[in-house]
Amino acid sequence: MGSDLETEKKKTPVALMPIAKPLAGKKLCKRTLKLVRRASEAKCLKRGVKEVVKSIRRGNKGLCVIAGNISPIDVITHVPILCEESNVPYIYVPSKEDLATAGTTKRPTCCVLVLTKPNKGELSDEVKDKLKSDYDQVVTEVAEATSAMF
Repeated sequence: MGSDLETEKKKTPVALMPIAKPLAGKKLCKRTLKLVRRASEAKCLKRGVKEVVKSIRRGNKGLCVIAGNISPIDVITHVPILCEESNVPYIYVPSKEDLATAGTTKRPTCCVLVLTKPNKGELSDEVKDKLKSDYDQVVTEVAEATSAMF
């Protein structure tokens, strides 16, 4: 007989959408969620489909991170197409709950857009350099995953 702690540690498998490609592997997913957390702390993050779409249409550049377990699928099917038209890199992560946790919100989040600079105010040089290096590393890995897909 197992204890309650053992059952909590075992996560139930996530039902992914069939369009969730390119899907981040374990390492890339961890780095991406770390980048989302840093961007959230630096106020360089747009959360939710409505904000992300509005920001991309206005011409903001960044990395779009989309959850792979969204239901119904129609909620975000237009986001990857919009990203491709605007030359914005995008990647899927398996869980919307993990994406929300990384973005420091309590509600599950469909997608976030990591911006390269904040909308208001300035960042300190140290925070800006750290965010930029993490962003560049994740974007190059996303580009490799995307090119391997096609």
